[in-house]
Amino acid sequence: MNNPEDLHDEAESIRAGTAADAPELAEHDRYATLERELEEARSKALYAAAEAQNVRRRLEADKQQASTYAVTGFARDMLAVRDHLDRALSHVPEAARADDSQKSFLNGIEATLRELDSIFARNGIERIAAKGLPLDPNKHQAMVEMPSDEAAGTVIEEMQAGYMLKDRLLRPALVGVARAG
Repeated sequence: MNNPEDLHDEAESIRAGTAADAPELAEHDRYATLERELEEARSKALYAAAEAQNVRRRLEADKQQASTYAVTGFARDMLAVRDHLDRALSHVPEAARADDSQKSFLNGIEATLRELDSIFARNGIERIAAKGLPLDPNKHQAMVEMPSDEAAGTVIEEMQAGYMLKDRLLRPALVGVARAG
């Protein structure tokens, strides 16, 4: 009755007849295929252009960030120099400050410290405020808790100054914090 071979032959004859009867259908299929391929190529080209633009933007941002924070290592090293100058000045006895021969030497150290602070300011390096403020774990590193009349968590002593380089932490302030009770 319905032999599978007969059905296959019948389908082939219909296809052959359709293609012969309607060449415009075959050309239409070819046109549709080419149009689809063109659209895919356009889509891929747009995607590639967008990806290239994104890579360019990322590289520019990375370059800007690298140049902005390139001095980080040098700045940390210079903070050690500043700390030594501070310590030197803090250990000068009052008698030496009154002595005229040593006074000019101390003035020279103080001038060097002011110039270093000026250079820091020009390069976006700022000292972090600490004493009397609540402990900020993003800027302060608590080294010790001490009994105090201040509110718990308030910085009551600064052991080492902290610094920011623009919007980044260069070095946290080492602080002592008030303890409750």
